[in-house]
Amino acid sequence: MSRTAIFPGSFDPMTNAHLDVARRAARLFDGLVIGVLDNPRKQPLFSVEERVTLIERSVAELGTQVTVRSFAGLTVDFAREVGAAFIVRGLRAFSDFEYELQMVHMNRRLSPALDTTFLMTGLEFGYISSTLAREIARFGGDVGGMVPPPVAAALLERARSGRGEV
Repeated sequence: MSRTAIFPGSFDPMTNAHLDVARRAARLFDGLVIGVLDNPRKQPLFSVEERVTLIERSVAELGTQVTVRSFAGLTVDFAREVGAAFIVRGLRAFSDFEYELQMVHMNRRLSPALDTTFLMTGLEFGYISSTLAREIARFGGDVGGMVPPPVAAALLERARSGRGEV
């Protein structure tokens, strides 16, 4: 039986913390689908298509068992759509766990067979968030150690062009 997991998130943008979790999840599961949430209530820096492309470039080294797809709606529906039995979530701090625990219980109620696996980010990535990366890029700071190279280049280009709020 194939063990497929999804790693859902908005990834606006993907950080090295996200990449760390994806790398480790790719070793744990037969297939990993990184699900890029298209949330109409948010105003993302990058479109869902741009995020998918940036993530595909960032995870190319992980092999063909890692794919990237966008989705809208419930995570449990996306898991069903791709045939996943697991959700992977990254944790940086205990405060992340409190929120994630609520989501686990709700997802379990909606789809009892779906299990969630938590992976702690590596120590070197515990401070990184998409929000911080965008904020540093907005003020011209170096985000090279915070995000994968394709994302760093896209953030720099976005900041230089003045398109959208970085």
